Amino acid sequence: MISYLKGKPLVQKDQLIILTGGVGYGVQVNEQLLTQAQDQDSLELYIYTHVKEDQLSLYGFAHVQELQLFKLLIGVSGIGPKTALSLVEAGSKQLIQAVQQAKVSFFTPIPRVGKKLAQKIIIELKPKLGSLKELNLKPLTAKEQDLIDALEGLGFAPEQTQAMIEELDLTELELPQAIKKLLKKLQ
Repeated sequence: MISYLKGKPLVQKDQLIILTGGVGYGVQVNEQLLTQAQDQDSLELYIYTHVKEDQLSLYGFAHVQELQLFKLLIGVSGIGPKTALSLVEAGSKQLIQAVQQAKVSFFTPIPRVGKKLAQKIIIELKPKLGSLKELNLKPLTAKEQDLIDALEGLGFAPEQTQAMIEELDLTELELPQAIKKLLKKLQ
């Protein structure tokens, strides 16, 4: 199985050929990567090798995160590699947010993805990608981090303390007061 290619890119119509070791590998990539490849002397791609009964296809990605997202998408029944490639091309971050926020409207402009398939993608990928609340993407303040560190030092798990910290109004509390309040809640 081919997992990674590095070589000279050649663009032919809608396909990218990577020349490496005297061999040219035909790789399906999104339009953005195809355009970028025209101006480069060397290109590195993470590869997904798709095998069917009568065909072997390579799909290339500039970042390993895109490859992982692609693999999750083709795991959803009804989504083939070309549709998954189109979805990843729409933007990895936007796609993850659309799943987390259950935005069906993000998926429907993509060819071969209707409302039902969009709902299926959201239902199947949400447990794997999590919701925004579960991920808690906002950065911790210095005071929040100090609280977590102090409570970890006392033997409490970070997951246990983080939910409690979110409930506190830390703007009015000094660090020692916040620790006392959290200790009362955690016991």
